[in-house]
Amino acid sequence: MNIIIEILAAAWQVFLESSIYMLFGFFVAGILYVFFKPEKVSRYLGKGRVRPVLLSALAGIPIPLCSCGVVPAAAGLKRQGANNGATLSFLISTPESGMDSIPITYALMDPIMTVMRPVAAFITAIVAGTIENFFGESGGKSKNTLHSSCSASGNHGCNGPSLIPLNPAKISLPAKIVIGLKYAFVDLLGDIGKWFIVGILLAGLISYLIPDTLFESYLTNNFIAMLVMLVVGLPMYVCATSSTPIAAALVLKGLNPGAALVFLLAGPATNIASLSMVSGLLGKKSLLIYLGSIAVCSLALGIVTDMLYFGFGITAKASAGQAAEIFPHYVELTGAAVLAILLAFAIWKNYKESGSCSTC
Repeated sequence: MNIIIEILAAAWQVFLESSIYMLFGFFVAGILYVFFKPEKVSRYLGKGRVRPVLLSALAGIPIPLCSCGVVPAAAGLKRQGANNGATLSFLISTPESGMDSIPITYALMDPIMTVMRPVAAFITAIVAGTIENFFGESGGKSKNTLHSSCSASGNHGCNGPSLIPLNPAKISLPAKIVIGLKYAFVDLLGDIGKWFIVGILLAGLISYLIPDTLFESYLTNNFIAMLVMLVVGLPMYVCATSSTPIAAALVLKGLNPGAALVFLLAGPATNIASLSMVSGLLGKKSLLIYLGSIAVCSLALGIVTDMLYFGFGITAKASAGQAAEIFPHYVELTGAAVLAILLAFAIWKNYKESGSCSTC
């Protein structure tokens, strides 16, 4: 019984430290949903080999969608004329980052990782999209298998946030704000909230079970640690938000920051279901480019991240979670209470209305 209490206490501490940043991140995600529409960008993603890739990567960075939920959105971009490279770029940059994950990265880790995460996602997306446009297949497949593949993933992301455009001529600004907040704190929170809770509980489990000397004793080689995190992250379903407390807990146990970045990039960008959907949407050659770019760029950028920490003389283990200390304890408690209530309501509403993936 004491073990469970200690694990829950460690998980609560992570939840407490991240609550204010989570609320802010979801608020920004709601505003972006109202005023930033990827379907408007899609008209610029069809011609050229480099420019569409850059625009697509930029468009994907702030959008909070998981690796499974992003595939239907990317399919929509492709149907509207986006070329394969732009589509692949969007498929990578979107799940690896997001306005909901950036604040929590700052809260639980540190400013360097907060900056490196979206920058690394952007670079990886550009590399993959450019290679695809120069060396990939000239056309992609158009299979109606998105829902069936999603079903195979265990409903992960199937009922992801809708990207249906709003008509500015018919909706007033206050109504748009209300729609954006509902999207953020009901639809989006309901879609990824349960996985955020799983991430928080796993962080508590890691904090309790893994000894502080584990990585120093068995993973002293930083590159080997990165390879391990890559192997763990590629097939795993974990969204950008829920991966953050897991990575933060591992860093506090001694994992090098470069390996943590590899997990933060590879984990959200891929899972078994999304791999099958990418193959169906763009083809097997594009799937190899997708996987190869994520693997190579994650490892390369992990090495760069370790060099940055070493160059600045910063120990990630010592700095992780320090950003959360800028708020008084009562503010954190208030934020945690509000977030807990919103989470409970959003998950309940999403479960009640969405049903199983087979009905979507």
